[in-house]
Amino acid sequence: MEEQAAYFISDVHLGVSPRGSVLGREEHLIEFLKELEGKATHLFIAGDLFEFWYEYDFYSPSRYFKLLRAFANLKDKGCEIKLFKGNHDFAYGNFFERELGIEACSHIVAELHGRRVYVCHGDGLAKVDASYRFFRKILDFKLSRLLFKWIHPDIGMRLALSVGSNSRDLNKKRIVPEEEYLDKIREIMRKHKCDTFVHGHNHFGGLWKVPEGVVVNCGQWLFEENYSCISKKICYFYPSLLTEPSSAS
Repeated sequence: MEEQAAYFISDVHLGVSPRGSVLGREEHLIEFLKELEGKATHLFIAGDLFEFWYEYDFYSPSRYFKLLRAFANLKDKGCEIKLFKGNHDFAYGNFFERELGIEACSHIVAELHGRRVYVCHGDGLAKVDASYRFFRKILDFKLSRLLFKWIHPDIGMRLALSVGSNSRDLNKKRIVPEEEYLDKIREIMRKHKCDTFVHGHNHFGGLWKVPEGVVVNCGQWLFEENYSCISKKICYFYPSLLTEPSSAS
């Protein structure tokens, strides 16, 4: 794919390295961003870029400066970048928009290379996520966010990473296939008159044809390095950085 395209990745989960995860995936991501310079019109990071992200008034995580610089370089080359709130990194403040000009959002509808696309992380779409939706409201409540800010950043980060790892271990027993998302996804596509829906979250990368158009699951960068793109009205899914894509129009 050398022609211009809109690119999508999700679920990198930077900050943790569970057993079986891709070694050096942050470095691979930085190289990937460099390769997109000049050919990516858009980059959408569809949630869970970080295992945890929180912005204190006078602190930001120091270990990701190389990645942030790669985002800034790509944006300077003319690529529009959108960052989506995931179930692990939903606590974005204004850091990315203020310092890098990258908007952090929950969902958008965009016209991309001949397709009308709805993009979100995908958490809360499945019916079995009802309890999660309730718990997320508690965590994202203003008072909860304020109280967390009073914890020392190093302690808060370790606490959050521990909670996230325990949550992942529990969710291994409750893998939700893409089919359980499709009814809700199709409803959203009809409501917003979209012919394409892009999401991540459940780590099941691939393309699905539905009567409304195409559903694209970005997959993950935690245990595999998947990505997707849209070019000339065609949707592509890449199982890894080194393989040929599947496609749907």
